[in-house]
Amino acid sequence: MAVHAGTVSEELDRERADRLRDLEARLEVRFRDLRLLNLALTHGSYAHEEGGERLGTYERLEFLGDAVLNLVVSDHLYRRFPDRSEGDLARLRARLVNEPTLASIARGLDLGSYILLGRGEERGGGRERSSMLADVLEAVVGAVYLDSGFGVAHALVSRWYAERLEGLDEVPADFKSQLQEYVQQHERKLPRYRITATEGPDHAKAFVAAVEVGGRVLGEGRGRTKKEAEQAAAAEALVRLGLLTSRPRGSS
Repeated sequence: MAVHAGTVSEELDRERADRLRDLEARLEVRFRDLRLLNLALTHGSYAHEEGGERLGTYERLEFLGDAVLNLVVSDHLYRRFPDRSEGDLARLRARLVNEPTLASIARGLDLGSYILLGRGEERGGGRERSSMLADVLEAVVGAVYLDSGFGVAHALVSRWYAERLEGLDEVPADFKSQLQEYVQQHERKLPRYRITATEGPDHAKAFVAAVEVGGRVLGEGRGRTKKEAEQAAAAEALVRLGLLTSRPRGSS
């Protein structure tokens, strides 16, 4: 697959190439163009300090890798759960493709140690920041896809998710617990839920719930029961906070 020149034109010195070969071994993928892997690990702060516009960053590869990763996980879920609805599959995918999971995979690869960072980001602890690790992991997937094609990228993501897919049951994700854990950690408050409306006739009633933190509404959702509506509201709040890639279908 052809790669446009300009974004990966920077030559690698021997020390950097050796480091990338070490990461290749962790990934179990051999790159034809090692500069693509290097680009996937280049943060904007480093490019700005070291090369200005001459150096590219991982952002375009992250965009591509995000799509590839979601497709691979969706493919597995579609085949694994043939009787599940679109909404159920979306909820299951949201449990698998999110910042905490991607960051955990990245840490297992020691990916942070390979990222090229500017001095300010380095001092600020960017190398261990979950959001950055998740972004760079997606960029690596994008680089593998460009360098070796979808089959190799599919195999790579499948290895990362093998145990997670095996352990995946059909119990709905507990979005309320996820939200409470995050809010307690970052704001030292508890989410508050309230039913804001009841819709439909008695035989097909639906509830609308809102979740608030510190007086501001973070999310709203609908459900056939109050608990379902609260879970849907929590799911929307997690999306707004950037902790879920997309709101599960049927949660609004």
